[in-house]
Amino acid sequence: MNPTALVEIRRVSLSFVAVQALRDIDLFINQGDIHALVGENGAGKSTLGKVISGIERPDDGDLLINGELRQYTHPRDALRDGITTITQEIALLNNQSVLHNVLLGQEICRAGVLQRGRMLAEFERLVELTGFSLDPDEKVGNLHMADQRKVEVLQAVARDSRLIIMDEPTAMLADDETRVFLDIVRNLQRSGHTIIYISHFLEEVLELADVVTVMRNGRIVRTAPTAEETTHSLVEAMLGRSMLEMYPTRQAPAPDAAVLLEVRGLEAQGLGRIDLQLRAGEITGLAGLVGSGRSRLARTLFGALERDAGEILVRGEAVQLNSTSDAIQAGVFMLPESRKEQGLLLKQSIRSNLSLPHMDSVVGRVGVISRTRESNRIGQLLKLLNVVPPEPRLIVNRLSGGNQQKVLFGKWLFEQPTVFIVDEPTRGIDIGARRAIYELVVELAAQGVAILLISSEIEEIIGLAHRSLVMRLGSIVAEIEAGEDGRLDEQAIMQAAFGAETLQRAAAGGEAT
Repeated sequence: MNPTALVEIRRVSLSFVAVQALRDIDLFINQGDIHALVGENGAGKSTLGKVISGIERPDDGDLLINGELRQYTHPRDALRDGITTITQEIALLNNQSVLHNVLLGQEICRAGVLQRGRMLAEFERLVELTGFSLDPDEKVGNLHMADQRKVEVLQAVARDSRLIIMDEPTAMLADDETRVFLDIVRNLQRSGHTIIYISHFLEEVLELADVVTVMRNGRIVRTAPTAEETTHSLVEAMLGRSMLEMYPTRQAPAPDAAVLLEVRGLEAQGLGRIDLQLRAGEITGLAGLVGSGRSRLARTLFGALERDAGEILVRGEAVQLNSTSDAIQAGVFMLPESRKEQGLLLKQSIRSNLSLPHMDSVVGRVGVISRTRESNRIGQLLKLLNVVPPEPRLIVNRLSGGNQQKVLFGKWLFEQPTVFIVDEPTRGIDIGARRAIYELVVELAAQGVAILLISSEIEEIIGLAHRSLVMRLGSIVAEIEAGEDGRLDEQAIMQAAFGAETLQRAAAGGEAT
């Protein structure tokens, strides 16, 4: 018995029909910790959270809360012990007020009549505890997702929850909303709550958690302080192999490969003078720090941002890319960095998302959409991309992050691109789903597509690109070619991204700028 453990799990196993979801799990969750669970999809992390919260009953093993044996038969049993779950999907009553959602199940009544004054007083007490600023009378459905997460946290605090299980809580949030939510989690910990944080965002885990448990195939690989882990070490533990094995073998472009995109003297707001060439069959990395201008350059090449000067040639012919429609017409396609905000219509079907930018190719002679032509191409794409489930009528926001990303790829593969700009292609998807995306990028290059790959993860640039351009302060400051072993020099890329003089100052103990 660990005297500091709020939760103790002993030899817990659970199976669903022929699937062994959990195998002999032993784990301590210490009071006051943020304890992260990481692993590929199907590793068992969410199932373990459901056992602790009373949603699932284990086949074998024991669950102890504060040293006392528990056999939950319903989530209400766990709620009575102060255990609450916040899931990936917002679970609130959208047509009800913030006040009623926060105090759902905790309403204050007299003779069957709600005591609004006393409920408002309790709401204000909760707001003071958490530091949130919310209008109690606002309908939850009118709130941004980050504020809806605040409502869920207030609901958990109202229920006097000492343990809050958070299962992929930032998966549906934008970057700025995620930062707000992480601050909320830290404040919860400071006020004495224990957090089980289930996530595939490893950078979040390393920044936020005190302890991390890695799971694979229903087993615990190891539990360690996050200070002893890195993204590399976590990935290798999750996969059971080196990160290098995640990247498929890529074919070198032909020495005389045609230049498919050439940029001469491009100038635009936030960019210096840009010159570059992209060749058929080549994956060109575009590296640099956040704010270096990578996405701005990509969106300018795609016609989404205006350029002030310069010439762009596709297959040797000058083109005017003054809009995204111009770019698509010229065969320049772009996968944006945010599928939620820039890439997908989340409340529309897979079918609509895949075919919408390509109506010209599915419209018949009399201006009517050829459903047969559209359905045939969509079926081919779903099979090629291995979208699960492969149902064109399914609404996109019902898919996992990895499958949403595959649909986003499919949107731009409905027709074969000449140049494909991919901006952060694996952002927000499970580590296990990344291999499929990498294979797709490599296969497109093998088919002769020129690919410009933008990634904040230097490992992706090194693992996929044949060469790398490096941006800094809006300009391309270096071009790094692969060495004799076919690999790019990480140190050379980082020196160019930071500026060699900046790295030298940092190494000498100075302050990096």
